[in-house]
Amino acid sequence: MSGARLPLEGVRVLDLSRVLAGPMCAMTLGDLGAEVVKVEHPDRGDDTRDWGLRVNSTQTAYFNSVNRNKRSVTVDLQHPEGQRLVRELAAQCDVVVQNFKHGGAARLGVGYEDLRAVREDIIYVSISGYDSTGAEAGRPGYDLVVQGEAGLMGMNGEATQPPLKFGVAVVDMFTGMYAAQGVLAALFDRERSGAGRHIEMALFDSGLMLTAYYGLEALLQGGDPPRYGNAHPSIVPYGVFDAADGPLVITVGNNAQFQRFCREVIERPDLAEDARYATNLLRGVNREALMAEIGPALRSRSRAVLLQRLAAAGIPCGEVLGLLEALQSPRARAGGLVRQMPHAEGGQAHVLAPPFRIDGERPPVRRAPPFLGEGTADVLQELLGIDAERLAQLRGQGVL
Repeated sequence: MSGARLPLEGVRVLDLSRVLAGPMCAMTLGDLGAEVVKVEHPDRGDDTRDWGLRVNSTQTAYFNSVNRNKRSVTVDLQHPEGQRLVRELAAQCDVVVQNFKHGGAARLGVGYEDLRAVREDIIYVSISGYDSTGAEAGRPGYDLVVQGEAGLMGMNGEATQPPLKFGVAVVDMFTGMYAAQGVLAALFDRERSGAGRHIEMALFDSGLMLTAYYGLEALLQGGDPPRYGNAHPSIVPYGVFDAADGPLVITVGNNAQFQRFCREVIERPDLAEDARYATNLLRGVNREALMAEIGPALRSRSRAVLLQRLAAAGIPCGEVLGLLEALQSPRARAGGLVRQMPHAEGGQAHVLAPPFRIDGERPPVRRAPPFLGEGTADVLQELLGIDAERLAQLRGQGVL
């Protein structure tokens, strides 16, 4: 950012988490400028180093997606000396993120009370599957399971098809982002009060929040709302439609736009004058009849023509691109959203950039996703003053 200071510069985060929700939280803080130290098992590292497509000897695309702007330190937390080292690292950190099974962190000597004892103002994040005070506290949390239990699969997909999961692990991702919001609030409060905080996040809680207006409508009507697939449950016409040569998104958001859509885009002024479609509520009631008229009109025209007309009429619209097309699009290139960074084996790895801008600039990816343990010696020397001889001893004992 042209030398500008990032908001969380000077904040240090100890990331004891793995897989997705916890690493997402820690990476978000790293994107904002925090120094993030990721602790991993010496032999296998984060589980996601073995998930999906391999990038190099210790990285996969899955791992790289939530571990930019971090340094990797390998410590065996089953070893008492490893537990002591992590507590010493925590004493040098502002924030700790962990997602062990319920009670697991405390059994390893790195629970909230353990780390609060070494740093009273620590901000400690615990991420679990379910409410830590409830009967299901000990259940492991998995995104797909929670998508089912929270009703997300039940509201997703087409009405004629079985319940459908989201394409990515949205519950994990949102839980991580909610957790990062909690950390930011706790850091702000600590500046005023000097006190630390224990932030607890449950995947199920986040999953239920994701139901948003669908959830409130289910409560209002005492039953599940219909599933509309790519259409909108409340706004018509609004969704994915087929042109003569491919799909596009059309979002007619108000009555004035509907008038222009009918007259200027599909050249059907009769629909604009039809009393059944005068308001959005009426269009919702008469959805099927309206779609039967709109569909053929759109399919008779090319996507390029429709997009030009829609834009001229001030109606939000866009192409439906393949994933690779989107990543390689001029829009993504102009925004600097996809980067290539060198890795320890001499090649290049793709990294997605932070999605926000601060003072008009996108924060840099300061560190590529780390190789397993590549920062162990540097971090332990910098933060704990451990010399080369002691490092060798710890490695010999299987601690690192």
